[in-house]
Amino acid sequence: QVQLVESGGGLVQAGGSLRLSCAASGGTVSRYGMGWFRQAPGKEREFVAGISRSGGSTYYTDSVKGRFTISRDNAKNTVYLQMNNLKPEDTAGYYCAAQVYVGRYYYAGAYDYWGQGTQVTVSS
Repeated sequence: QVQLVESGGGLVQAGGSLRLSCAASGGTVSRYGMGWFRQAPGKEREFVAGISRSGGSTYYTDSVKGRFTISRDNAKNTVYLQMNNLKPEDTAGYYCAAQVYVGRYYYAGAYDYWGQGTQVTVSS
């Protein structure tokens, strides 16, 4: 069973950047489709970005297209989320997730393993 640990969150001003990392242990991340989700207080968890096993295909929710980039380094067993031009509405807990049966990246229920999350706060 793979364990996922996120890092890289923090407090940043609007327009700034952060890079989140998701380190996997207990399993080989190359076996999984990977995704990033976020959840703000009082809101449902929402899809942010997804990436195929090889990294050849990526998927984004409309609100982050052109600002966020998901990538993976299978040799390091790590997935990243580069976030640029951050906005206050990006403030949320960010969660990394892995899916065994790859597909339906946008759907939280399609993921089998989840990290504990890392907080991102964007001030205006």
